[in-house]
Amino acid sequence: MTILVTGATGNVGRLVVDELLRADVPQVRALTVNPARAALPDGVEVVRGYVGKPETLGGVFDGVDVVYLAPVPAVAREVAALARDAGVRRIVTLTGGPGTEWHGIEGDVEASGLACTHLEPGEFMTNATVWSDQIRRSGRVLGAYPTAANAPIALEDIAAVAARALLDESHSGRTYELTGPESLTHPDMVRALGRALGRDIPFVEVPREEAEAVLAEAMGEYAGWYLDGRARLVDHPQEPTTTVADVLGRPATTFAQWAEANADLFR
Repeated sequence: MTILVTGATGNVGRLVVDELLRADVPQVRALTVNPARAALPDGVEVVRGYVGKPETLGGVFDGVDVVYLAPVPAVAREVAALARDAGVRRIVTLTGGPGTEWHGIEGDVEASGLACTHLEPGEFMTNATVWSDQIRRSGRVLGAYPTAANAPIALEDIAAVAARALLDESHSGRTYELTGPESLTHPDMVRALGRALGRDIPFVEVPREEAEAVLAEAMGEYAGWYLDGRARLVDHPQEPTTTVADVLGRPATTFAQWAEANADLFR
């Protein structure tokens, strides 16, 4: 079986490659814009192309059985059709839940007639790195909506579920909402980072405008969009799912575990 991982140097795709290699998949093909700089492991067939530019995908799907599809909504329908016409049997998509800009990928890929598994992760734990400069400079985190809560997920857990879905066709026809194991506020997360760093890091509530200005240093134009989402979580907190544990047969990564493993990003 040949598995193609698109976006193979992306934040999730690269980890999917690692998961497949750990599972001893004999033929892993990795799509990347610059194979020479990709630094992918030995044993991976590296091919040039970008899923967001279907004109670069000639021959990429030849001989492929299953595809991990990185999220590029504008071209998902066209790419899925190319995969189908080349003989691909199944696609595992990384999308987003209803109301997100990525959710339409699901219908577009299903239009190809291929068997699909859709992964809908919530916020990534790595988003906490937007606080790294604040923590280094001032030892505190400024923010708004301190009671907003959601259940962020580790990228490694998303990749592990993706690999399981790529390898086991019994997951076809499923849509998986993926979260971490606990719903947390930003003050909760900042306290966990403090414990990982061995010192107290306060979360300081500030007006929305100030919080947006601070976030814009790391997030640019998306700072306002991100805070709009936090505002909705005040009255409608995200509840955690058990999907990661159900699919993998092991507990999902907690934010405290992620903080311990990634503490150097904040030192």
